[in-house]
Amino acid sequence: VGISDFAQGQLGDVVFIELPSVGKVVVQGEEVAVIESVKAASEIYSPISGEGIEVNEALVDQPGTVNEAAEGEGWFFKLKLADLSELDDLMDGDDYTTYASKED
Repeated sequence: VGISDFAQGQLGDVVFIELPSVGKVVVQGEEVAVIESVKAASEIYSPISGEGIEVNEALVDQPGTVNEAAEGEGWFFKLKLADLSELDDLMDGDDYTTYASKED
């Protein structure tokens, strides 16, 4: 779980990230992390329900990694999926690109 390249571009330079703890159980749509940039602070909501199994600790000291590789090394945390059917509610990459381009 993380943010898209489009989202990091809208935020600007990321200066702080608060990550959830490993073992945290989250519910789809629940706030699980916080990201701050030079422009704004924003909550990160879980796209699916599950249990946190790993966090990207490197972001604590190097939050700018999100700007450099949001959809790669800039990931926030990994979840063990609780309900496979929740994936049906998510957009695929093409749908997200279409949606994001309408936001400009």
